[in-house]
Amino acid sequence: MEFKKLTSTEPFDVATYVKKYCELYKGHDLRLYLGCDSQNRLHTTYATTLVFNVAATGCHVIYKKEVVPIISDMWTRLWGEAERSVDTALYLRQNGVEIDTIDLDYNVDPKFKSNKLVTAAVGYVESLGFKTRIKPDLLPAVYAADNIVG
Repeated sequence: MEFKKLTSTEPFDVATYVKKYCELYKGHDLRLYLGCDSQNRLHTTYATTLVFNVAATGCHVIYKKEVVPIISDMWTRLWGEAERSVDTALYLRQNGVEIDTIDLDYNVDPKFKSNKLVTAAVGYVESLGFKTRIKPDLLPAVYAADNIVG
């Protein structure tokens, strides 16, 4: 599964990269946050991000961007965000890497449309053994994806 750095257009295998990064920061308080965001314009764009947080030193972000024909149904488009995050997390797990959380861009507050997916998406993610967070929690992977997708 190919990802890129924000500072380069050269793709690389995400599992290989994460293993090297984790080895480099072995013994540090390293957290891995995975998330996805999407946006509709003339097409639907998804950005899946993996955020490396090393204690108080800041974050490093890698990403995968995907453009597909427009998905006008909100449920389908937002569910695609959960699927992309889970697919990446499973790929990493199969290659010996565990992430800390999958950050889902859905809101617990019923006044937001994304609230309709909270129960199903959280259940899906947690049934696979991953921890998840949703809004209003601080979601670094989702915020990074939001900046990339736009």
